[in-house]
Amino acid sequence: MRPTALVIVALVVAAEAAALLAAAAWYGYQLVSGSPVLSFGGAVFTLVLLLAFAGWLFAVAVFLYRGYRWTRAAALVAQLFVLTIGFPTLSGGLVVAGLAMLLPAITAIVLLFHSKVISYASRTGGTTPAL
Repeated sequence: MRPTALVIVALVVAAEAAALLAAAAWYGYQLVSGSPVLSFGGAVFTLVLLLAFAGWLFAVAVFLYRGYRWTRAAALVAQLFVLTIGFPTLSGGLVVAGLAMLLPAITAIVLLFHSKVISYASRTGGTTPAL
């Protein structure tokens, strides 16, 4: 049975991926609707990065839910990135947006180190060793 803490972390990561996908959709709409940009190539590159990172986070959420070991590190790094954006957002006066980023990220970081999450998320992916 999956630990509740693991399900919560997987949901937080999936919600962050959905938020990135929504941001990419908004960014793409602004790009297509003719918003002025300094560099069209740079704007397209930013859009591709948003989409790639959203896809990566969705994959992390799915494989974390399945219990793969590598996803704990990937989820932790993603939460650290969210913290680096959330703290300046909070201190910049956008309290609601900052808390919306910080609280789920801190919760996910704490739950990633829960003993039941660590013991459940220990699959390596292979059925038998190669050597």
